[in-house]
Amino acid sequence: MTRAVVTGLGVLSPNGVGVAGYWAATLAGRSGIGPITRFDPAGYPARLAGEVDGFDAAEHVSSRLLPQTDHMTRMAMAASDWALADAGVRPAERAEFGMGVVTASASGGFEFGQRELEALWGRGAKHVSAYQSFAWFYAVNTGQISIRHGMRGPSGVLVAEQAGGLDALAQARRHVRRGTDLVVTGGVDSSLCPWGLVAQLPSGMLSTAADPGAAYLPFDSRAAGHVPGEGGAILVLERAGARPGQRSYGELAGWAAGFDPRPGSGRPPALRRTIEAALADAGADAADVDVVFADAAGTPELDRAEVAALTAVFGTRGVPVTAPKTMTGRLYSGGAPLDVAAALLSIRDGVLPPSVNTGGDAAAELDLVLGAPRPAAPRTALVLARGYGGFTSAVVLRAA
Repeated sequence: MTRAVVTGLGVLSPNGVGVAGYWAATLAGRSGIGPITRFDPAGYPARLAGEVDGFDAAEHVSSRLLPQTDHMTRMAMAASDWALADAGVRPAERAEFGMGVVTASASGGFEFGQRELEALWGRGAKHVSAYQSFAWFYAVNTGQISIRHGMRGPSGVLVAEQAGGLDALAQARRHVRRGTDLVVTGGVDSSLCPWGLVAQLPSGMLSTAADPGAAYLPFDSRAAGHVPGEGGAILVLERAGARPGQRSYGELAGWAAGFDPRPGSGRPPALRRTIEAALADAGADAADVDVVFADAAGTPELDRAEVAALTAVFGTRGVPVTAPKTMTGRLYSGGAPLDVAAALLSIRDGVLPPSVNTGGDAAAELDLVLGAPRPAAPRTALVLARGYGGFTSAVVLRAA
């Protein structure tokens, strides 16, 4: 079976822009969660978010494209540039039909849509931009990245909320195994605008805490929801050994997806069997896993379900568990690819990043990495993601 390896990373996170900035902040335990500044949140019950600071779209996107694109798409295009440069790939020198793009999306271009809705209601239909026809679309990141780099091979988009970020990587692996030379994949999301926030509030899963240090507390008795965020990671996936000088962060060795049963059916959540299926796909046992990057929902019911799945598979305190997303908030389709990037960097540097702010209430059952990085020598990492509505996904990463 063809081995698919990650050769490039491009990252934008609320606690750091670029791989180096994100990783330094994460190991230092620096959070990017704070009061929303993109608009006045005073009239909303949830007023905190993980916003990406230090990103000037005009430095990365042409003046022609700026009025055509949403904030999330501008970030995704920049991240794709960085990932390809990190991989040492020059798309212009490659066969255009040998390169594809598969990204994930949870909401599409909400900020662009917000502005056009304001124009529609305030000034009339003639003032709505023609670019609204595609700038909001959930597949727009795939489209713009493919156009930007001349990638005309197999492409697509996965929509499964947070789990979609892992599903996109799995679809990219399928294309590599079927003969595509290179696939740009991952996810970058943003919906930090009034329309986006209002769309998320009915789930009842957003934290309404005012203190950034106490708002997102997975595996904690005080947990009362998550903080929304923006950003994510774009990765370059290639066939191992496909070109001279290829450098690899690690292999995408296993994946599985599941879907939770209907509430009240009496059947267990899908997470345990999803983990077991991903391990089987990687040809790995539970004992092979050196660290788990948790989904870390931040709500009591979902946290209990994750603890139950992890202890069932690995035993009580059987494997280190971490949730660096406690420093960024949940980034929707961008969150799981960012966790994949963190897991690969952990393997590269021999260190486990910490979870912050959350307490040790689950410490009797989970070996949580809390407060500070933990020296280690991880060779195999498991990344978990669950999406609103029952989506579940797991990826196994292995050292190159």
